[in-house]
Amino acid sequence: MTDSKPDPVATMLSVIDLAASEARTTEDIFTGASHAMPTGRVFGGQVLAQAVAAAARTLPPERVPHSMHGYFLRPGDASKGITFAVDRIHDGRSFSTRRTQAYQEGVPIFSMISSFEDEDPGIEHHAPMPAGVPVPEDLVGADGLSPSIHPLSQRVLTEGPLELRYVGSPIYDTVEGEHAAHQMVWMRTRSRLPDDPSVHRAVMAYLSDFTIQEPVLRAHGVSWSTPGLKVASLDHAMWWHRFGRVDEWVLYVQESPSARGGRGLSTGRIYSRSGELLASVAQEIMIRVPGLR
Repeated sequence: MTDSKPDPVATMLSVIDLAASEARTTEDIFTGASHAMPTGRVFGGQVLAQAVAAAARTLPPERVPHSMHGYFLRPGDASKGITFAVDRIHDGRSFSTRRTQAYQEGVPIFSMISSFEDEDPGIEHHAPMPAGVPVPEDLVGADGLSPSIHPLSQRVLTEGPLELRYVGSPIYDTVEGEHAAHQMVWMRTRSRLPDDPSVHRAVMAYLSDFTIQEPVLRAHGVSWSTPGLKVASLDHAMWWHRFGRVDEWVLYVQESPSARGGRGLSTGRIYSRSGELLASVAQEIMIRVPGLR
């Protein structure tokens, strides 16, 4: 008997591979599908990756994304497709700016402005990767986690396109150890990706939305299984510093500098295994914890 489950990496790549519309408008129009999610809501990282891919389709391949700033306006329905409208705001000698709006049934669910550049040589430095971090091969993967993990969390961990190795313990069921506002997670796709750099940049945007909310929760000892917990991403920013393959292990170093008034901010740095800083990330979330104010 053969396994009929779809390849999660192939599914992820298929939703990032948008179709161009031939409709004549003042904007470039692309359409894409959503991959199924246990909650029925579109994964924010998927929309990020699709929006970046849509904007990149309006530019030559040598002009690559270096930053994006987006707002999650409404929850998306994972059972429905998404339309992306790209406005070519500016094209200069070295930089281009794009506005991308994502719609479902005519209603906007995400809005992003991104900037692209022709990469040129120049001054260079970066913050070093933390020292003494255990290598991913020495850490426990999803198959070694407690069988009592909530089925939704277990499905995301074992059937999603990303492989995760926490430096320390995850917070799916409980928050073990110090309630600290920081964590580190090794990540990579479960199988090899095409060599196309634009695919790796889009998938890095996909990856950047995974676990970035958790330093806020970890700081207060709140696990994902907390009854009545509500978390939603409000906005997301990302800066690509250097190219890196995401089908090889990258270290996502995350911390939360502040939480107040039902909102929590997390920042992250994504490093290659060799220690190069590939990208920086910032995201603010809405968080509601029953009994905590």
